[in-house]
Amino acid sequence: MATVQAVLNETQRETLQALCDTFVPSVATDTHDAVEREFMGRAASDLGVAEQVEGLMGDVMTPTEIAAFAGLLDALAGEGFTDADVATRTQLIHGFSAQDPEAKLGLRAFKGLTLLFFYGLPDAAGGNPNWEAVGYPGAKTPAPSPQQAPKTIAVKELTDETAQLTCEVCVVGSGAGGSVIAAECAKAGKDVLVLEMGGYRNEADFSNLEIPGYFDLYYGGGLLTSESGSIGILAGSTLGGGTIVNYMNCVRTPEKILAEWEGHGLEGLAESSFVQEHMDVVMERIGANTEATRQNGTHQKLLRACDELGYEHRPIWRNASLDDDAEFCGYCSLGCQRGCKRSAMKTWLQDASDSGAQAVVGCRVEEILVQDGRAVGVRGTVTNPDGSTTALTVRAPTVVVACGSIESPALLLRSGIGGPAVGKNLRLHPAFVVWGVYDEPIDGWNGQIQSALSDHFFDIEDGYGFLIEAAGMLPAFMSPALPWMSGEHHKRLMSLIPWMAPFITVARDHGSGEIVLDDIGRPVVRWDFDDEVDARLAVLAHVELARLHEAGGATEILSAHTQEQRWRRGESFDGYLESLERASYAPNDVICFTAHQLGSCRMGADPASSVADGRGELHDVKGVWIGDGSAFPTAPGVNPMVTIMSLAHRTAAAILS
Repeated sequence: MATVQAVLNETQRETLQALCDTFVPSVATDTHDAVEREFMGRAASDLGVAEQVEGLMGDVMTPTEIAAFAGLLDALAGEGFTDADVATRTQLIHGFSAQDPEAKLGLRAFKGLTLLFFYGLPDAAGGNPNWEAVGYPGAKTPAPSPQQAPKTIAVKELTDETAQLTCEVCVVGSGAGGSVIAAECAKAGKDVLVLEMGGYRNEADFSNLEIPGYFDLYYGGGLLTSESGSIGILAGSTLGGGTIVNYMNCVRTPEKILAEWEGHGLEGLAESSFVQEHMDVVMERIGANTEATRQNGTHQKLLRACDELGYEHRPIWRNASLDDDAEFCGYCSLGCQRGCKRSAMKTWLQDASDSGAQAVVGCRVEEILVQDGRAVGVRGTVTNPDGSTTALTVRAPTVVVACGSIESPALLLRSGIGGPAVGKNLRLHPAFVVWGVYDEPIDGWNGQIQSALSDHFFDIEDGYGFLIEAAGMLPAFMSPALPWMSGEHHKRLMSLIPWMAPFITVARDHGSGEIVLDDIGRPVVRWDFDDEVDARLAVLAHVELARLHEAGGATEILSAHTQEQRWRRGESFDGYLESLERASYAPNDVICFTAHQLGSCRMGADPASSVADGRGELHDVKGVWIGDGSAFPTAPGVNPMVTIMSLAHRTAAAILS
């Protein structure tokens, strides 16, 4: 996939190849199963993984970042890494990780990329030689042709080196919030321009192959983590934003949260009129329903476990059309190839386009232009389809910042506006996974990727807790999360994935993080388990997910700790729960991820602690509005798409008033 650039010297390149072949080595086995024998004998180098890793480094890393990773390779080389056998190299990896947090973070990144490419890199025919051994079928169908799935949203193409456009409302970001505001303003007769950092991809582009899907549809290719490595970050970066790749879990904002936010200065949120005028409208436009909800093998296990333990549960509302075909829904996180997902692209953005709005894709907005305390436009750079760039200036009296809770504060920080709270109060809804291994195939890539939840633990710490949900089981995505004790150990775990069911928790975080800028103006996520409530919830999440798997009949249970925490039926279960309680939850010692980034440009009455007023307009600059999940005063504790859209619908009304 990546084009190799000469970012490493020859010694570093040899060390990288040895490192990849340690994470995924050739393992001799006396099995009579030819598929298993070939899989165990296949090393990372057989698929050119090191070349892919180096090519990616050249594509996405700065010289400073490359130098840091090259320095880690130099340190390994200094220990005779390349000439050592696999067992010795494995010991060196564990030794380096134990001694130096930065080395642990770097080695985790190399391991993750190695596994991602080994299990996800497609050949020219769209296959991967490892899939048969792990029971994975790959994409079930090819993408439809452009003629079968035409692009219907108006996109403005720019070909000159510089360009200047004018509009009445410039919306930066096209996800759940920006799309709604664009649609409402365009329907009201405003001249609307939507600027999107990602590309315009629809069903004809959704190959349902993991690596192209992550690199094309996710922010940072799905590889972004916090500065310390404490949490992995999943966010959409394509026309339609996260609504293109999310799990379609349409949860209404809890009444207690609306009342809490009204106390922050968001007037009228706790009144029935907010629900009727905004949330009900959103649910209807995206077609949220339970009629199309079906339980796949993972969710059947989850519901059985909840019943055994007496935990209430319910089917989720999904923004899917009623002709939704569950057979293909396991690939939902790679874009809905069949067009059943009622994403922003299919609803609000189409509404905006039909009302005259245009989009510019591949546009990174670098600065909001301000004159005399008012917005006058934005400045950015557009990467065109042919690779050329256009320096773009948009003149507009109204600018809507809706590029997500990582990029939205970064844009305000680069622009020097928004006040002291910009980037603060970041909430991430930290999520954990625990797998159960069952005695019949689960095939977690089949069926709807998410279809049920339990809020039994939603409020167990004075308004804080977590939801219990489930996730999909795509092999490349899951492979870096499984414990790696050695290359052979990890391969044998991967062979179990057809029988694995991933249960997850999604927590309402009590503490917060922040977004800051690096030396070249890019956002850096700072977030750790420093808060005592969040730390307790992290441990409890693992214990309760394990209890669910045991009640559901799992024969083995496995957490995502770096040091394997594994239980087999017949062993002491109480002892296993105690081991989960004693395990390390420090950065890079357990996999934690976020699909919900919120709160970093929050609304509120106080300019000292909030960025925008209760309607969404910046305290310090007129004409600049916050229109995405970064506007949330606190974490809602539920999947946020409906809440983002509902608040954006309310903000659009304020813009138009």
